[in-house]
Amino acid sequence: MICGNACETCGRPLEESAPSVCPDCLRWQEDEQWGRVLVKNRSVYLYNDWMKDVVALWKFRGDYIVVEAFRRPFVQAFRRHFGRDWHIVPIPLSPERLYERGFNQAEALARLLPSPYFPWLARRHSEKQSKKSRRERLETDNPFFLSGHPPIDGKRIVLIDDIYTTGITVRHAALVLLEAGAAEVGALTLVRA
Repeated sequence: MICGNACETCGRPLEESAPSVCPDCLRWQEDEQWGRVLVKNRSVYLYNDWMKDVVALWKFRGDYIVVEAFRRPFVQAFRRHFGRDWHIVPIPLSPERLYERGFNQAEALARLLPSPYFPWLARRHSEKQSKKSRRERLETDNPFFLSGHPPIDGKRIVLIDDIYTTGITVRHAALVLLEAGAAEVGALTLVRA
């Protein structure tokens, strides 16, 4: 589990003497389009070889029940960093990816939480993020759009996803929500790469 000194924006572990914001987040903040899109991301675990195997078993080999092993730490992270005044929105899969996988891993994580979640976003089909380089991820068109006309105006929203790598997925989703009137958007992810 991630604990100790961490970047106040993305949750990346930092050395005790390091500044409060990591170099990646400083670059995000300087970007005109993305600078203030995401209030914060918090993750429960770091992505290492063991976690890579666990995520693959769950996400790609369809062992859905594995998500239950994350219930307690995921709920604790939600309560610690967000709470009941945040509206939970899982990162959606495209219909094609949902059919291929059989379930949405972000929705499975959202179901662990003690508050209802809202399917306010939809996603166009595109190549898997895991198959793209960092540069390709950052240059991707925004695949998200609103699902109908959700009552977003003035709400604080926490996006739920499985893995935070570059942060572009949650930033794309956050941008759509902010443009629709959300007050602020954060993210809670299971794993931080």
